[in-house]
Amino acid sequence: MTENNSKQLPKFESLDALTDFFDENDLGEYLEQMAEANFEVNLKRRKYFVAIDEELSEKLSEISKREHQPSETIVNSWLREKISSYSEKM
Repeated sequence: MTENNSKQLPKFESLDALTDFFDENDLGEYLEQMAEANFEVNLKRRKYFVAIDEELSEKLSEISKREHQPSETIVNSWLREKISSYSEKM
């Protein structure tokens, strides 16, 4: 006969009560009572922000409206082209 060493997991009235409980207790003692969780994680690429002159920003907004594309898409495209062209010269 095998001995079950896991403790009975209490019922919690709130998420705060649950987190407080596991701040003081070992999660490993309750693993057998916990349901397996499956979920997807959507990792997004990191974004960086760069300051640009007001005049450039205004012109970019005009181009964005005319092209029906977000400014971010246009700037990324231009930077890719410029970096690619620069890399070819090296």
